[in-house]
Amino acid sequence: MSILNSFIVTVAKKLKIGLSEEQILQDFETAIASREASLIGRKEVFSGKAKFGIFGDGKEVAQLAMARAFKNGDFRSGYYRDQTFMLGIGQLTLDAYFAQLYAHTDVVAEPASAGRMMNGHFANRLLDDQGNWLPQTEMKNSSSDISPTAGQMPRLVGLAYASKLYRDNPALKEYTNFSKGGNEIAWGTIGNASTSEGLFYEAINAAGVLKVPMLMSIWDDEYGISVPKEYHTTKGSISEVLKGFQRDTQGEQGYEIFKVRGWDYQALVDTYERAAEVCRTEHVPVLVHVVEMTQPQGHSTSGSHERYKTKERLEWEAEYDCIKQMRAWLLEQEIATEEQLDEIEDRAKQTAKTARKAAWDAFTAPIKQDQNAAVMYLQKAAEKSAQQDAVMAIVKELKAELNPIRKNSITAVKQALRIMRGESTPEKTELLGWLNRALAANEERYSSHVISESAESPLKVPHIPAVYSDDSQQMEGFRVLQHCFDNLLEQDPRVFAFGEDLGKIGGVNQGMAGLQEKHGLLRVTDTGIREATILGQGIGAALRGLRPIAEIQYLDYLLYALQIMSDDLATLQYRTKGGQKAPVIIRTRGHRLEGVWHTGSPMGMILHSLRGIHICVPRNTVQATGMYNTLMQGDDPALVVECLNGYRLKETLPDNYREFTVPLGQPEVLREGTDVTVVTYGSMCRIVMNAAEQLAELGISVEVIDAQTLLPFDLNHRIVESVKKTNRLVVADEDVPGGASAFILQHVLETQGGYYHLDSQPITITAKEHRAAYSSDGDYFSKPTEDAILDGVYGMMHEVNPQQFPALY
Repeated sequence: MSILNSFIVTVAKKLKIGLSEEQILQDFETAIASREASLIGRKEVFSGKAKFGIFGDGKEVAQLAMARAFKNGDFRSGYYRDQTFMLGIGQLTLDAYFAQLYAHTDVVAEPASAGRMMNGHFANRLLDDQGNWLPQTEMKNSSSDISPTAGQMPRLVGLAYASKLYRDNPALKEYTNFSKGGNEIAWGTIGNASTSEGLFYEAINAAGVLKVPMLMSIWDDEYGISVPKEYHTTKGSISEVLKGFQRDTQGEQGYEIFKVRGWDYQALVDTYERAAEVCRTEHVPVLVHVVEMTQPQGHSTSGSHERYKTKERLEWEAEYDCIKQMRAWLLEQEIATEEQLDEIEDRAKQTAKTARKAAWDAFTAPIKQDQNAAVMYLQKAAEKSAQQDAVMAIVKELKAELNPIRKNSITAVKQALRIMRGESTPEKTELLGWLNRALAANEERYSSHVISESAESPLKVPHIPAVYSDDSQQMEGFRVLQHCFDNLLEQDPRVFAFGEDLGKIGGVNQGMAGLQEKHGLLRVTDTGIREATILGQGIGAALRGLRPIAEIQYLDYLLYALQIMSDDLATLQYRTKGGQKAPVIIRTRGHRLEGVWHTGSPMGMILHSLRGIHICVPRNTVQATGMYNTLMQGDDPALVVECLNGYRLKETLPDNYREFTVPLGQPEVLREGTDVTVVTYGSMCRIVMNAAEQLAELGISVEVIDAQTLLPFDLNHRIVESVKKTNRLVVADEDVPGGASAFILQHVLETQGGYYHLDSQPITITAKEHRAAYSSDGDYFSKPTEDAILDGVYGMMHEVNPQQFPALY
């Protein structure tokens, strides 16, 4: 195949494009139906039936051309204007489109997110109702969209990288439900303005380096909300900017770059056919820059594009609307007559209107059932209440709601119960029963699937304790991890690890030293310095059934990937209501580092940003090994923070290191005590244990508890049992004041009821409010030390019994 340079595709009018007239007219009808759905959707927002609308009008024809080249097994990672594409590949119906607009919580009616995502955010279900993988090669796949601009790009790299692994690793040939020899393309879409984001450039570079089948489409309507292209892109053209990525000869590293007009159906079909062929067969990334697109309704229902577009631009957009141009082309090519096209348009518009009504009726029916039930129970309770008139006024107001939402019924019942406080009747009890049932149902509708609820949840992995014998080997911590990762790579061909300096030298701390040589370049791989797409590489590969270990070299560098971890990975199970999962393990190291930018232990930031990802904080490499064994048997994502200062310490390798597991959410008591409970984790465990020995010499018995995991945290409330015994609580934490320590206190004092068992004010012993200064003295005066632990605990006991424990200083 000849190499295609960047160009505007032009095709002779009578050139065949490989589609039948029936297929072409089907595309036209789909485009009309999609446009009509957008117009209706906007009206539904302004009428108050929907909260917000963002639509794909103006992009219909290009998306249908792309859909024609999209095959079973392929994956999309796109943005929120791809409704016509999703209709084109059969993974969206108009009923489901409107169900999402209304936020219908029924997963059958709205399979992308069960009402949890605003409209325009698409996905298909990759899992069955039990959380098991469906056969991806038998359907056209879309990973779940997110709103943050360019946030879809890192995941796209991973989806494409999976094809490379499936093609090049013979051990993966048996996984035919996920790939047919790596023949799948990862299709990305993005708006022209969002190409200004760093995530876009990082992903483009990563895909070029990796040589993966990624086909990137840029929908270019020359604006980013109200801001024109000259503020967004050098030279006003992203394909011009990226010309340096263009390969010149076949086999050379680089991109194929195409440029095509968004209103030229024939050229679009031809372009996508050529682009997909290059991408699929040669496994090279491809960029398709679709220019001269329009956005007839503006950015969203939040504003009007007439405010910022010139009269001349608006006139041009009206003339070069892609559907108008496609209709003219159909007539010019004599594919259909005016009358036939009118008939198609009428039918498509009626189809959209019918779908809207069906979706609205399906959405409102169960809500009205709840409303009617609430009214019934309220009326019965009112009849027996001394506050009958007040309760009936609430009933009247509830019945008057023309378009009720679930909140209305819940609020009405709670108002009535407050009015009837102090009363006791069977009818009031029935009303309270209805409320509790409704709250439970809404908990499932709106708060389920933060983490896996399948049989493969890591929380269900059996606990296998470590076994030691006289023959157990003593070795440095990094060698323990070598044994762990060697075993994981041997057990499962789907496992692979990648990150900065991880391949050839086995990591900066040698945890995978020698494993690339043993298992090959595909299994243990170096990457460039690009944390966001390292994480995305893991997400995309995990979505396609692989088991990646993505290494972020140091905990501080997690900030580069935090947005992707928080907005994409952590929310994936939740925002699809269990429809998709990506069990990637993120490996990093931290705690007692040196210098301002290598001392961070930002656990509070991590805990509050990453609900939906398990947070494991092993105190040593043996515990880390047990956690990795647990996580690899589960289907949730996790972050494992190893102790940087523990790799050279001697540890004993369990005889059953291949099998033993550390249960998540189960703290471990490291030292029994009777006077004070100290809760800590990670590298602080050794510091607290050393302090506890010194405190014992001063007559204070300290119970030391290692939390082990922060998400989940102490599922069986082991810590409060210790507090019941000691009646005192100390939290020792390397994070800033109020970081992870506040999280731990909330769990122990509030959730576990520890407050009721305290005889002394609980204290936290944390790092200072700043990063640690460089050197050992910088560490001592910035981070909690043995002295700080001893002083804090002793001070607590001094307050209790100043005679037995006189002031030290």
